[in-house]
Amino acid sequence: MDARRRSLLRAGALLPAAAALPSLAASGTSHYAAAMEIPATTVAPDMLAHDENYWSTVASHFDITDEVNHLENGYWGAMGRETLASYQHHSAEVNRGNAWYGRRAFPAQYMGVQRQVAELLGVGADEIALTRGATEAMLALIGGYNRLQPGDQVLYADIDYDSMIGAMRWLQQRRSVQVERIALPPVPDHAQAVEAYETAFARLPRLKLVLLTQVSHRHGLVLPVAEIAERARARGIDVIVDAAHGFGQIDYTVPQLKSDFVGINLHKWIGAPVGVGAMYVRRGRVADLDPYMGETDDGRVGSRVHTGTVNFAAYLALPEAIALHQRIGAANKQARLRYLRERWTVPARQMAHIEVLSPPDPALASALASFRLRGHTSVEQNQVLQKRLLDEYRIFTTYRDGLESGACVRVTPSVFTRPAQMDALVQALSALA
Repeated sequence: MDARRRSLLRAGALLPAAAALPSLAASGTSHYAAAMEIPATTVAPDMLAHDENYWSTVASHFDITDEVNHLENGYWGAMGRETLASYQHHSAEVNRGNAWYGRRAFPAQYMGVQRQVAELLGVGADEIALTRGATEAMLALIGGYNRLQPGDQVLYADIDYDSMIGAMRWLQQRRSVQVERIALPPVPDHAQAVEAYETAFARLPRLKLVLLTQVSHRHGLVLPVAEIAERARARGIDVIVDAAHGFGQIDYTVPQLKSDFVGINLHKWIGAPVGVGAMYVRRGRVADLDPYMGETDDGRVGSRVHTGTVNFAAYLALPEAIALHQRIGAANKQARLRYLRERWTVPARQMAHIEVLSPPDPALASALASFRLRGHTSVEQNQVLQKRLLDEYRIFTTYRDGLESGACVRVTPSVFTRPAQMDALVQALSALA
């Protein structure tokens, strides 16, 4: 992103509201696709989770392949039909207008979108920067964190994402710190999850920075981030939270994480086009991150990450993705995903040959959950298992590696997944005996 466009984006924050995109309430989709037909409801989320008529209506807004039983929705979230139409519309608009559009109209529209995202996250627009995903945000946060001195300690866990682990290890070269690792139990309860970090805090007297993953991409564990973050803060330890899989499928706002630094994906559970995320830095903490290479230190969160030339249309389609997400409701989405997860994990736990890596405690479990054949912990064995599910039962999943306890196969439904798809997985797991 060149200096002129950066200055335009900065200036965009000063433009009157009328120059920005419409508010969420006013941003319709009639220009791009048929209006959303998801009915309003006052039914409690846990009850609504079982209403197949309602969720069939939700599913009708998504066009998903029927070539396989698609249970790998953790890579990214499919766009709803309205979002896809908006993305295609804006792609044509950007292509037609070219630099004339990009340098004149886009900056104000971009700032309008940023304000909408901030409202969704529950933070100030000056506390976020839009990124190309959570990985870009997290690498900027970890690499830019400047409160480390040689000999300080930093901590990560086996449940964390590989790229973030790599960044934490890189701090040894960048900041001359001591890098520490912990491993959580394969299926921890709440007390065990908190104790794993509390024990590390007590034994590492020079610990200054901790990486926390809200929802592990490996097996879906939901870490009690806020509680751990508050315990860290009491010891003078900062935390950086990876919320890539958390925001959008769990009902919360970013300040509830009790962290001053958070990386977020908007193309997973919000359903934005691929390549859209956000970086949150609490007001007053920007100085604790170095400006990104070549950026001027103007005190903005945006000066701490450099995305280059962005996918204009992807950002401009965000209002439709947000509108669909809010029409469904975060609490309703969370309850539905929990129902679909339990539809297969509860019976699978009764199978002697299956080890389920998902806590039975709903507070610690997400849409993502993993399993393996008991005693089969190698990557090769789980690659074979994943392939067998696909070849014999047409069930599409993915294997995951990196847990101290070994590899596994991950299953991830979405809001358009039908209970019958989970039942087919249960039948396949039973047949694997």
